[in-house]
Amino acid sequence: MKVALIHDYLSQDGGAERVLKALQELYPEAPIFVLFYNKDKLPEFFFKSEIKPSFIHYIPFAKNYYRLYLPLMPLATEHYNLKGFDLVISSTSAFAKGVLTDSDTLHISYCHTPTRYLWTDTHSYIEDLNCNWLIKLILPPIISKLRMWDRMSAERADYFLANSENVRRRIQKFYHRDAEVIYPPVEIEKFKVAGKIGNYFLTGGRLVPYKKFDITIRAFNRLGLPLKIFGIGPEEEKMKELAGPNIEFLGGVSDEEKADLYAKAIAFIHPQVEDFGITAVESMAAGRPVIAFGQGGALETVIPNLTGALFFEQNWEAIFDAVLNFAPEKFEPLKIREFAERFSAESFKQKITEQVSGRLEDFKKGWHQEAWHQEALTFLTK
Repeated sequence: MKVALIHDYLSQDGGAERVLKALQELYPEAPIFVLFYNKDKLPEFFFKSEIKPSFIHYIPFAKNYYRLYLPLMPLATEHYNLKGFDLVISSTSAFAKGVLTDSDTLHISYCHTPTRYLWTDTHSYIEDLNCNWLIKLILPPIISKLRMWDRMSAERADYFLANSENVRRRIQKFYHRDAEVIYPPVEIEKFKVAGKIGNYFLTGGRLVPYKKFDITIRAFNRLGLPLKIFGIGPEEEKMKELAGPNIEFLGGVSDEEKADLYAKAIAFIHPQVEDFGITAVESMAAGRPVIAFGQGGALETVIPNLTGALFFEQNWEAIFDAVLNFAPEKFEPLKIREFAERFSAESFKQKITEQVSGRLEDFKKGWHQEAWHQEALTFLTK
């Protein structure tokens, strides 16, 4: 069976790239089609992969200023030559689901979320852009056109998979398509339960505005408790200026360092709305509870009194109260770890394999042939 993998672009090592990694492990011979990739930021796993970039990859400044080429991305996606493939799997939160395939090619789209800046976050996306007023003026009509293409392109996948119930509902609302939920892979085996915990709370990830680390910092400035923050990003300097002496910025950390940080933390603070929320599950894999904002994917993983605690207003006051009333001794690390194991990479691969097997069988039978046979039978029995 000839398989192709489609990904939006490769320029960071995030949750979507871990999904792609698991898919590549399932189909090691499959080429990966992307709009562009940044070799300097390419996750090491993909060094030996066959990566096929679009023409955007070769345009000057595309890797660092790719937003300038948003209007070209639908065209670039439609230019992938997927002739002769039996199975196409797209891993996408933007354009990859819009590829053109032959009528006898099965296309399964694993959706991380309907494109945020086209649907749920349009206004904040434009406001947060670091660009001049003219670009902000011409961007809304471009986004409107892209939104129409995005809605239309969602019809091209034969089947949708969603990374959470949260995303499944969005797919239904914006694309009017049904989807099966398969939670994304978390590398559970990298994390261990520690015998003794430290005296600090932990948070981290990419330091970007929507993750709301600023409200966590404001809460801990007032609590005076030790807080460690791992990760890098454009908000790092602003956060350092905001933080008090009890808050430590660790920058980029290795997998081993991160595992140790999770395992010895009192709890992990998760203030953002995520489609799923891999960092929260990583904390659980290390046996540590999570204090999370009660929206999005956290509602599917943070179970009160089992894996963590929820707060329901996204502000520093709610985090302050949640931490102040948090009782870590009530949580059992081994039970938290056991819960996290349902999100393992092996579980993800098994469910993807089952989906592909079942969908291929149905696809080869051909629903249109079954419909024609039924119509013929009805005609003959009149």
